[in-house]
Amino acid sequence: MPSDPLPGLEPGLEPGFDVPALPGMTLAEIETPALLLDLDLAEANIALMAARAAAAGVALRPHAKSHRCAEIARMQMAAGAAGVCCQKVAEAEAMVRGGVPDVLLTNDLVDPRKMARAARLARAARITAIADDVSMVPAWSAAAQEAGVELPMLVEIDAGSAACGADPGAPAAAVATAIDAAPGLRFAGMQAYCGVAQHIRSPAERRAKIEAAAERVRLTLDHLSRAGLDCPWITGGGTGSWEFEAAGPWTEVQCGSYVFMDADYQRDAAAPGQALGEFANALILLTTVMSKARPGLAMCDAGLKVQSMESGPPRILEPDPRNSGLEVLGCADEHARVADPNDVLRLGDRLRMTPGHCDPTVNLHDWLVGVRGDAVERLIRVSARGRSW
Repeated sequence: MPSDPLPGLEPGLEPGFDVPALPGMTLAEIETPALLLDLDLAEANIALMAARAAAAGVALRPHAKSHRCAEIARMQMAAGAAGVCCQKVAEAEAMVRGGVPDVLLTNDLVDPRKMARAARLARAARITAIADDVSMVPAWSAAAQEAGVELPMLVEIDAGSAACGADPGAPAAAVATAIDAAPGLRFAGMQAYCGVAQHIRSPAERRAKIEAAAERVRLTLDHLSRAGLDCPWITGGGTGSWEFEAAGPWTEVQCGSYVFMDADYQRDAAAPGQALGEFANALILLTTVMSKARPGLAMCDAGLKVQSMESGPPRILEPDPRNSGLEVLGCADEHARVADPNDVLRLGDRLRMTPGHCDPTVNLHDWLVGVRGDAVERLIRVSARGRSW
């Protein structure tokens, strides 16, 4: 292993030890398992979503939890995104440290220490927080005053997922009124994200779910108006549903997975009339066949430590599974079991797969290997990897 810093790497990093590839390498030289990002496809996805949001008249605030990469967040903002969403304070800290100036914390916080960290972060960037309960507001107020900042806050409503969020209407307006009256805080709008809608396979059923969510938003707007509160910012919507939220009354969409896409969204896109089909699968898991001891079965080096299976298995891209019969049957810690009924695979063969769920898969990797064509162009650090506190 060379001891001197290598071109394209941070000082002290070495290929094969710290990173799976080097800029200038070919695909064949990448050590597996590795998570690749097709830069041409990712850049096209970023540009397409920015254009679609602009044409629909809504702001775009991508969810950083999908990529956890400050570099990709900066790419999205350069294409016109208003900022990013983060679920965790540590994730937001990594984004701000990486040059992202505007972060919406879309998850409820109850620990005063986390609130204090978020408020201190607001000295360096525009940080917006949410609340779905009146009891959260005093601690947020104290944190903002201690940090010497005015913190914009949104009231989160239950948009139909029956999880987080105040009940629409009067309960949500009560939270907003408390925010508006609290020193150090400023009521800025509403979060209404219907997570359960993202992977409803039928477009008609997904649309109906968002139309029901829109009624919840309108009910809350009515109660906010009665309380004398303006609500200029209504944020929500994801990759699977954004086109319905963009029809109103939302003013901003929080799509995240569009930059990568994954096998589960491919299953959504297979239904007729899907805007999802416009976005390409830019995230690729590269794996090597490392055992072919039994007919009809191959073992690859991409197990649960490098990919998430909770949304289903990855989809093999090549050899074409329609002709070869290749299919991922399951994963252990280090291995993927691949059905190979025609015995087309040999030891050392490489397979490219679309992960089943992009967000948790990315969080298992330190680096994305940015490729263009057959060459490694650059490495992208997953700068908020594991930052879930």
